[in-house]
Amino acid sequence: QVQVVESGGGLVQAGGSLRLSCTASGLTFEHYTMGWFRQTPGKEREGVSCISRFGTFSYYEDSAKGRFTISRDNAENTVFLQMNSLKPEETAMYYCAASTRRISDNDPFCATPSGFGYWGQGTQVTVSS
Repeated sequence: QVQVVESGGGLVQAGGSLRLSCTASGLTFEHYTMGWFRQTPGKEREGVSCISRFGTFSYYEDSAKGRFTISRDNAENTVFLQMNSLKPEETAMYYCAASTRRISDNDPFCATPSGFGYWGQGTQVTVSS
């Protein structure tokens, strides 16, 4: 049984930082592209960042470039999202997901959730102004 569990969300002031973690079990972790998505009520889930199986390639949504960094530790079955200089409009539920699709650098596949088959329950990020 595949389980994906996110952690690290919380309340932070604008300009602050958070590091999200996601651990997956029940699958061969290095066979999966891992992604981070976010969603606010009434809006579609959107891709924030994703990373290829061995960390060679990555994707960042435009507003995240230069502020967010995705990384993974295949020995620990964990993917991280370091978020710096956070903005109030980035308040959302953040989800981690896994896909068997192999990605290239800045692959637009990562922008939408449809190709990701395994999902966590999400971790709330709240950025106060």
